[in-house]
Amino acid sequence: MKVGILGAGAIAFGTAAYLNYAGHTARLWSPGGKGTAALASGAPLQSRGAVEGAFRPEIASSPAEAVGGVDVVFLALPAFGHKAVFDAVAPFITPEQTVVLSSHHSFGALYLARLLAERGTVAPIVAWGTTLVTAKKRGPSAVEVLTVRAEIDVAMVPAESSERGLDVCRSLFGDRFRERDGLLAIALSNVNPQNHMALALCNFTRVEYGERWEQMHYYTPAVGRLIEALDAERLAIAEACGVRVRTIFDHLHLSYHVPVASVSEMMQRIHEAGLGGVGPTSLDTRYVLEDCPFGLAMTSQLGRITGVPTPLHDGGVQFFSALYGVDFARQNDLLTALGMAQMTLDELRERATHGYAVALTPETRRGT
Repeated sequence: MKVGILGAGAIAFGTAAYLNYAGHTARLWSPGGKGTAALASGAPLQSRGAVEGAFRPEIASSPAEAVGGVDVVFLALPAFGHKAVFDAVAPFITPEQTVVLSSHHSFGALYLARLLAERGTVAPIVAWGTTLVTAKKRGPSAVEVLTVRAEIDVAMVPAESSERGLDVCRSLFGDRFRERDGLLAIALSNVNPQNHMALALCNFTRVEYGERWEQMHYYTPAVGRLIEALDAERLAIAEACGVRVRTIFDHLHLSYHVPVASVSEMMQRIHEAGLGGVGPTSLDTRYVLEDCPFGLAMTSQLGRITGVPTPLHDGGVQFFSALYGVDFARQNDLLTALGMAQMTLDELRERATHGYAVALTPETRRGT
C-alpha cells in the first residue's frame, strides 16, 4: 500500500521506516519544507533501534502531492499543526482514501470530518489513541525507533466505517489494533498530557536551565502519585461519558512491556531498560506547548461538559500559563473552531459517532 505521511518529525520518520521495512511505500511531506530537505537531496532515511535499516521514502513538496494517489493519508505531527494541515490537505482527500490520525488530539477527527462534509466528501477517519512507535530524531535523515507498541486503541469517524478502517490499519501495521468505545474513548486515551505535565512541572527548573536529565529516573514516587491522581480525573470523565479507557498502568504495561506496579516503579523499570530517553532541555518543548493546550485544556473542557471536576488538569493549564506568560487554554484552535464550549454531551456524542452531514455541492447533485 502507498501511505502519504503528513509530518517530518521523529514519529513520521519512525513510521516511514516501519512501513518501508514492511514492504509498503511511504511518502513524507514536511509542512514547513525543512524536515525532509536532507532526504529530498538524496540521503537515505537511516533507522536504528526497533527498526533497523536504510530506507528511501518518497518526498512530497506540496499538500496535493502528499495526498495525491495514496491509499492512506497518515497524520504524524504535533497537535498545534493539525488544523493548518487539515485545511491544506482536505481539498485533495477522496472517498477512496482512508485517513489515519497518529495520534488523535482535541477532536481533530471531527474538524477534518466537517471540512470534508462541507465539500461533499466522506472518507473514513481512523483516530489512534497513541502512536505506533516511540522515537527520537538523530539527525536530518536519521531516527532511532525506541519501541513499537504492542496495542493501539482506535476509533473511526463515522463509526459505520469501522470495518474498513480496521482492515487498513491491520494490513499496514499488523494485528495490534483494538477498537474502543468511539471517538470519545480515544480522546480520553492519550495519557501523555497528564504524564508530561507532572514531569515537566515538577522538574521545571531543569527544563529552563537546559540540564541533561534522564526523564524516567525523575518519575519519583511523588511524581507518580500526581500522575495517578490526574489519571483518576481522566477516568472519571470517561465514566461520565459512558466509555471505557485504559488506565495509566495498562498503558505503560502495553507500551513498554513492564510489569504492572505503581507508576513510579513502572517508570523506573522503563529507565532501567534504557527506553526512557532524555527529558526536555528547553522551554520550547511539546510537553508543554502541545500537551497543555491540546491535552490538559481539552480534558478540562470535557470535564465542564460532563460536570466532572478536574482541579488538577485545570491547575496544570493555569500553572503553565503563568510560567510561560501566555493563555494556553486559548491556543487550542481545534476546540475553538468546533465550538466545543457550546456543545452539550449529547451533541458531542452524536458528532463523535456519525460525523457531519455531507453538504450538497454541484458535484454531488450531479452524482459525480
